[in-house]
Amino acid sequence: MTPPLQTEIEIRLIKTASLDALVALYKDAGWWEDTYGESPEFLHHIVGNSALFAGAFLNKKMIGMGRALSDLVSDAYIQDVAVLKEYRGRGIGKKIIQTLITGLKAHGVDWIGLIAEPGTTVFYEDLGFQQLEGHVPLKLKDETNATQK
Repeated sequence: MTPPLQTEIEIRLIKTASLDALVALYKDAGWWEDTYGESPEFLHHIVGNSALFAGAFLNKKMIGMGRALSDLVSDAYIQDVAVLKEYRGRGIGKKIIQTLITGLKAHGVDWIGLIAEPGTTVFYEDLGFQQLEGHVPLKLKDETNATQK
């Protein structure tokens, strides 16, 4: 059983974040590729260019994050939800997603989706998400092939 934290965790929407904190979260989540190397500057843009970006903080240290991509009018996608491994199992990820949903709904966004990693479906279903029957997520494989057709 995961022990409770002695200090309250704060979840808030932010416009900027420490590059070191973002790199730590990406690496801890297993999303860091060797191609990023020692040049993680692109991460500066994920916070400010997301429609909403939620950070989870414990004593000013960012221990979790999640973001929503949206026009803030009708549709949104939640992605990059991560909590440092040592803090998982305490409901932090759930609070991050709830903060994003509340923020999106405050803007009137009525369609909120995400693509869940294998094995996480129940976590998202408990938050009110359901599988999109009859839909298949697709990803552009190679830009040169897409533009030539």
